[in-house]
Amino acid sequence: MRTWVLHVDLDQFIAAVELLRHPELRGLPVVVGGDGDPTRSRTVAATATYEARAHGVHSGMPLRTALRRCPEAVFLPSDPPAYEAVSARVMAVLREFPADVEVWGWDEAFLGARTDDPEALALAVQRAVRERTELSCSVGIGDNKHQAKLASGFAKPAGVHRLTGDTWAEQMHHRPTDALWGIGAKTARKLAGLGLRTVAELAAADPGELAARFGPTNGPWLRYLALGRGEAEVVTTPWIPRGHSRETTFREDLTDPAEIADHVTLLAGHVTADAVEAGRAIVRVTVKVRFTPFLTRTRQTTLPSPTTDAGTVTGAALDALSRFELDRPVRLLGVGAAYQMPA
Repeated sequence: MRTWVLHVDLDQFIAAVELLRHPELRGLPVVVGGDGDPTRSRTVAATATYEARAHGVHSGMPLRTALRRCPEAVFLPSDPPAYEAVSARVMAVLREFPADVEVWGWDEAFLGARTDDPEALALAVQRAVRERTELSCSVGIGDNKHQAKLASGFAKPAGVHRLTGDTWAEQMHHRPTDALWGIGAKTARKLAGLGLRTVAELAAADPGELAARFGPTNGPWLRYLALGRGEAEVVTTPWIPRGHSRETTFREDLTDPAEIADHVTLLAGHVTADAVEAGRAIVRVTVKVRFTPFLTRTRQTTLPSPTTDAGTVTGAALDALSRFELDRPVRLLGVGAAYQMPA
C-alpha cells in the first residue's frame, strides 16, 4: 500500500443542484447567474449546463452574451445558501471514507489515502456521492495535488483518471503550458514569447532564464509545474480566512461623490458584520474602485488596533476613499477587511 492523492470534483455543481430542484429542465441548456434576468447589464454566469456550454456559454460570461449565444437557454438566479448546504452534505460523505479530506470549495476536495487500489476507492466515492446526494463527480488520481487536479479534468464528466509521475510525459508533454494547474493564458503568452509553448519545452527550460523573466520564485516554480511536481500533503485543518470583502457592480455608473461614499459606508457595515459573525477582528481596510471602462484602483487604511467597531471600520474606508480622484464614472465599489490572524 502507498499514499495517493485523489481530487473529487463535482460535475457542473451549481447547475446540477438547480436541476435537482427543477428536474423538468434536464437535457436543456440552463444558465445560472445573478437574479436570473439575462437582460440586466453587468451580471455574469455562475455556471452553465453542458448543453449550454455546447453553445459557447461558460462561467464568468456576461448573461447578455450568454443570451445571444444561446437564446433558447433557461436562465435561473444564483442561490448560494442552497449550494453551501448541498456542498456540506457532499463533504460529510467524503469524510466517511478512510482518508484525509481537504475541502477546496463548494465543489471540490482533495483526499489523501493509503490504498493499493485508488481506482476502487474513487469508484466507491462516486457511488456514495451519487446515492447520498444524487450528484455526480469526477475523480482524479495522482502522486500529488497538481497531478490529481489535472486528472479529474481529464475524467470529466463522471469518470476516473490516473495521472502520475510515470505517465506524466506521455499525457502532458505535448500539451500547451496553460494546461498546467496554475498557469493562465497571460503567463502562457509570456512563455510563448520565450519559445516555450508546450509542457515539454517548459520542463526543459533553463531555471535561471525563467527566474530572470518571472522572478526568482515564480520562474523556477513554473518549471516545477511542468515537471509534474506539486504538494502531496492533504491538510485536514480547516482553512482560516485572512479577511473578507464585499463589492457591488452598478447597473448605471455612479458620478456623485456623496452617493459613492454612501455605498462605501454600506459595504463597510457589511464587512464589519461579517467579521463579527466570524469572530475575527479587523486590522486593515481596503477600498476598491473600478472606473469606466475597466480601470481598477485600490487604497488601504491600517487601523491603530484590531477592532469590530463599525464606526471605526467605516471611517477607515471613507479615509481610503478620500485618497481617490473621483474624476470619472464608477462602475464598481468594494470594501475589504483584513483580519487579525491567530497567534
